[in-house]
Amino acid sequence: MISKLALRLFPFLAWFPLAPLVLRADAIAGITGALVLVPKAMAYAQLSGLPLQFGLYTALIPAAIGALWGSSRQLATGPVAILSLMTAAAVAPLAPPGSEEYIGLVLLLTLMVGCIQFVLGLVKLGSAVNFVSHPVILGFMNAAALIIGLSQLDMFLGIPKGRSDFFLKDVWEMFSYIPLTHLPTLAMAAASLALMLIVQKIRILAKPGVLVVVVLATLVSALIDFEHTATGRIEDVAAPAAKEMIQDYTTTAQRIAAMNNAVASLSARLRQAEKESDSRVAADLRYRLELLDLDIKAAEKEGRNQLRGIRKLYFVRTSPAEGQPALLYRMGAVPEGMQTDGRLWHVKKVEQGTLKLSGGGDVVGTIPAGLPAFRLPAVSFDGVLQLMSAALVIALVGFMESISMAKAMAGKTKQRLDPNQELIGQGLANIGGSFFQSYPACGSFTGSAVNLQTGAKTGLAMVFNGGFVAVTLLFLTPLLHHLPQAVLAANNLLAVSGLITFQAFRHTWKASRADGIVALTTFGVTLLAAPHLDKGVIIGALLAIGHYLYRTMAPRVAILGRHEDGTLRDVKYHPHLATSTKVVAIRFDGSLYFANIAHFEDAVLGAMADHREARFLLVVADAINTIDSSGEEMLHNLVGQLQQSGVEVVFSGLKKQVRDVMRATGLDGFIGEQNIFSTEDQALVAISCRLGEEGEACALFRPRG
Repeated sequence: MISKLALRLFPFLAWFPLAPLVLRADAIAGITGALVLVPKAMAYAQLSGLPLQFGLYTALIPAAIGALWGSSRQLATGPVAILSLMTAAAVAPLAPPGSEEYIGLVLLLTLMVGCIQFVLGLVKLGSAVNFVSHPVILGFMNAAALIIGLSQLDMFLGIPKGRSDFFLKDVWEMFSYIPLTHLPTLAMAAASLALMLIVQKIRILAKPGVLVVVVLATLVSALIDFEHTATGRIEDVAAPAAKEMIQDYTTTAQRIAAMNNAVASLSARLRQAEKESDSRVAADLRYRLELLDLDIKAAEKEGRNQLRGIRKLYFVRTSPAEGQPALLYRMGAVPEGMQTDGRLWHVKKVEQGTLKLSGGGDVVGTIPAGLPAFRLPAVSFDGVLQLMSAALVIALVGFMESISMAKAMAGKTKQRLDPNQELIGQGLANIGGSFFQSYPACGSFTGSAVNLQTGAKTGLAMVFNGGFVAVTLLFLTPLLHHLPQAVLAANNLLAVSGLITFQAFRHTWKASRADGIVALTTFGVTLLAAPHLDKGVIIGALLAIGHYLYRTMAPRVAILGRHEDGTLRDVKYHPHLATSTKVVAIRFDGSLYFANIAHFEDAVLGAMADHREARFLLVVADAINTIDSSGEEMLHNLVGQLQQSGVEVVFSGLKKQVRDVMRATGLDGFIGEQNIFSTEDQALVAISCRLGEEGEACALFRPRG
């Protein structure tokens, strides 16, 4: 018998002993899921701004840990489109995508996300995710899906796209490159997208459909030499204006490198000065570092602008004579009689005076073989400070996606879920993944659906899944060299198409105008703030919380009259209900706490001012769920004030938790046990007797004149 402590520490022990049929079902589900996951993982890594192998790393370690320590037996943890985009949005403003600095910050972000989730789960705050309400997630998901789709257009069309601090500006600039669309890339992307849609309709190919398309596209790419690359020198550019532009960019890059070296040197001196407590030298070094930082940012901006101009350049390459270099001429400016290779070339990268040229479509290229190496995330105070808001939002959004999928599956499998354990599992998955070069992961809708459909019985399916990914990393990466990136872009477009649900905005608006405004505001802010996606969620969540507080600060206060069926109802909506001149019945639809006690007091005093002949006030308290010390003090003063003016205050329907507070403070004794009743009918009968009325309590309430 496994102890509760052992199950708490190692929840996967509950799977054992495993029957052979369960093991077989998990193995089949795991391998099937991996066939779907491998191409998607690489596509999502492309979204995150990381080399493609990082998508496979994220599908390996976090998947296994999330399954072993999570609560759901079918949830597939791994890379997903939304978190991939949010990762890029959080880190891209801080470092060039794909660089060592970028990778280091991503690993730090993953560690922070995991720690936040783990701590929330440990202190049983799984419900904290409810602060990000459904309208906020609706607005965010739709905006993020649009951003993902637009971010893939450059690879879909084979055109350049800049990266700045304003995503919509980059997209607008990208549209100006549409006349430069690389037709073979567009054809490859469109054909792949069409094939993916077709295979989804074929039952036998529906699950591994993306993999089938990836294999076919890779074979076609290799056969037709879809990728066509070459190198050249700046000296080989025969167009003076273009040559000068490239030389200027090289000079700027050298300046930035020199300034970064200076920053490294000054930082080392600053650390030494702080160690020696030399405050004067330290202050001088900090000042110089701040100036250098401003110069670097200005130079980087200048470099980005220069690179945008270079990306618009298209060249024709001459067929070189023996021993002579190939020359690059602008389109339409080739000297008469000079032979060319018949291709259009553009500059992909400029490195140390060497031009990396592309005359075909972009392919995945060389993916390093082997399992992810152990690597400690570089934790720094500045890095944590810069990534904190993004880490918090990614942690909450990732858990929301995970738990919503887990709940949907639990409804079908009749499994009992523990949200706090799931939060711990997701946290450990990201913490573990951060040491093995993974970026933030969460429960995947696609992977989880495949697990459910293929009959996974335990989380062991994701261990088998990870095993297949490991085999891919060890032996199959060379086969992916010719995979066109346009195919991955087509896969991402298909993946996010299901996230765009504009009809849900209309439904939310019908249910609640306030929720509709929150959803639309979140949608708009997320789009406008991109690539800073966390701002959309934060502002949306603050709006939702603000609206909730507003509603609780001014809940509905109803003056009641007697309906013909004997119940008490709001006279505002039923103006012809029977009322009494001697008794005012009032209902407060909310808890009494410091923020709304003034609203309650004003409503009561206003009602008594309108009914000056009344001798009794009946407070129907069925909807008052809680009361704090401020509410208790206000009731004590209000009851005393009304008693002095000759009005007796009677309560009905007080809940246990409210009565407990009243007993503890002596308020019930002040009100009098004779003035506290279980139901409104009992209260009205007692009031009727005290007034000397004959008959039932309804005699108090006569039709309004």
